[in-house]
Amino acid sequence: MYGHLMTPRNDHLLTPETAQHVAAFRAALRSFLRTSEQIARKNGLTPQRHLLLLQIKGAPDGTGQATVTDLAERMQLAQSTVTELVKRAEDAGLVEREWSESDGRVAHLRLTREGERRLARTFHAHADERNDLRRMLASLERARASSRPSAPERRVGAAAAGAPGRPGAQTRSGSRPRPGS
Repeated sequence: MYGHLMTPRNDHLLTPETAQHVAAFRAALRSFLRTSEQIARKNGLTPQRHLLLLQIKGAPDGTGQATVTDLAERMQLAQSTVTELVKRAEDAGLVEREWSESDGRVAHLRLTREGERRLARTFHAHADERNDLRRMLASLERARASSRPSAPERRVGAAAAGAPGRPGAQTRSGSRPRPGS
């Protein structure tokens, strides 16, 4: 989303304005995550268990079910870590397994009534924070858009700076290209 704020070459330094946008973006994300963790705990869930329940309920295929392999990929955790997390959620009565009829090695996980209840409470308690994050992202996007020069201004600026392929252009080393090269 904000990749366009980076300069095209990795050896260029960040502008203060770009650093400000990225820092504000990261601060907003961190604030959102921290508040999310606090809300999860108030509703009897660890932050990882909250994420587990959300990833199961929010399965990309819309079934509200997921496998350990799916969860490991989406949560970016080792499969053994997810297996342990699922076992603890199962022991707490938040998740149940349904073994696949087509492949007995695969278990589909879904939320129990208690898992659904806790996830819903956490989700609703988190509404203000989601809205705050949306507003912050919109504000950052407006600030970014207003600070970028328009396409004609970029072309004029590039020509004035001697963009490659234009008269007076300089090569990467800073010297002018030789005629005929």
